[in-house]
Parts: sequence; C-alpha cells; structure tokens
Amino acid sequence: MSDLRANRVAEQIKKELGDIISKKIKDPRIGFVTVTDVDVTGDLQQAKVFITVLGSEEETHDTLAGLAKAKGFIRSEIGRRIRLRKTPEIMFEVDEAVERGNRIESLLKELNDTNEA
Repeated sequence: MSDLRANRVAEQIKKELGDIISKKIKDPRIGFVTVTDVDVTGDLQQAKVFITVLGSEEETHDTLAGLAKAKGFIRSEIGRRIRLRKTPEIMFEVDEAVERGNRIESLLKELNDTNEA
C-alpha cells in the first residue's frame, strides 16, 4: 500500500517540478531541464529527482548548481501544491540513462552498418 502511495506522490512531484522549474525559477544558470523521473522513499521523507539537461557538461553542472541553490524554494512550492504532512527533502541527480541509451543505439547502428557492408 505504501509503495502505491509513494509512486503516486512521485508522479505528482514530477508533474509539479516540471511546472515550477520552467515557470517559477528565473536563475540564468538553469538551462533547458527535463525531469525524467522522481524516486520517493517509502516514508515520503526524501525524493531523488532525475533530470536531463540540454547542453554541454558545463551547462549541466551549472544547472545542478542553480537547482541546488533553489532547493528551498522548490520544496516550499511543492509543499504548497501537494498536501502532505511533511514535504520530502529533494535531491537532484543527472539521469545518465538517456546518454547510455544513445551510446548503445549508436553502437548498434555502427555494428549494423558494418554487417551490411
């Protein structure tokens, strides 16, 4: 039962974070961010937010710094939008699954091209 609730809270946080980051935060360090996943612990105390950033490695680092600086504001906004007894502590991490997927896809394409030749 708690896993179902944690998943529902994670989906709601993901939805609200996309709105907050794109519309409310005006930090110039934060680039084009996509929230790919949110993992909430069973006790709803912590939320790990996975993001992807369009741009270079330096822009990704700057975006993470900007989001870390705005963490308190983001948490208070989520607390206002989602009715929970306690708002989860938020941690941002870069989602490397997309990069790994692109790398695997390029390797498979390269392998397929060499097999056809």
